[in-house]
Amino acid sequence: MQLIDTHTHLYLPEFDTDRDETVKRAVGNGIIKMLMPNIDVDSVDRMLSVRDRYLDICYPMMGLHPTSVKDDYREQLDRLEQLHYEHEFIAVGEIGIDLYWDKTYVNEQVTAFRRQVAYAVDNELPVVVHSRESFREVFAVLDEFRGRGLKGVLHAFTGGAEELEKAKELGLMLGIGGIVTFKNSGLDKVLKEADPDSIILETDSPYLAPVPFRGKRNESSYVPLINKKIADIFGMSEEKTADLTYYNSSVLFSRINNN
Repeated sequence: MQLIDTHTHLYLPEFDTDRDETVKRAVGNGIIKMLMPNIDVDSVDRMLSVRDRYLDICYPMMGLHPTSVKDDYREQLDRLEQLHYEHEFIAVGEIGIDLYWDKTYVNEQVTAFRRQVAYAVDNELPVVVHSRESFREVFAVLDEFRGRGLKGVLHAFTGGAEELEKAKELGLMLGIGGIVTFKNSGLDKVLKEADPDSIILETDSPYLAPVPFRGKRNESSYVPLINKKIADIFGMSEEKTADLTYYNSSVLFSRINNN
């Protein structure tokens, strides 16, 4: 089986002591590509350094995470857009709206999100969308780009039937990670109504490790555990869901196919 981890923060300090071993474990478990969303201006150099160390395995995105939107967000976005001209990125992410931690900058988050989606659409790039406690606000922005070539994924999807239908209307993929393995998440029941062609796999490592590693540091080598759960949900073989999610990921993040 070949798998893609479509969302890992491999460049964060949590991996500084064993990053080489982490990548080796992932590749040994069939994860041949790891896609890295950016956080803010300060994380770019670390991310690109990891990209350079693991060429043709790790692929960077560019974006301003909603929890990093503060008073200087315009200056950060100016710099991040300039970086798009200096480097090759596969997507605009991680972007979105987060109303779980702090609502102080909600208006700025909406403005930053809209600007980044517009940039992605104009440059034919997919978006990787963070929507914690903010589906209504996120969908309101994305609706503005309906019919304009919008493509992307709802990262760490935890919505219900209504959000599932809305994602389908907008043509968005669902990023499914360790949460689907949690006993009381209910996400497995929601996904039974989803189209398998809309599913891609992710870890969000070092966060949200799947069972039986819940509460510990997450890593890309755990993707097969998520794939197994998806196979169980849809009544398919693990090989079939691996092939399907690999294909879905390759279509959405088409720039990874150049290598």
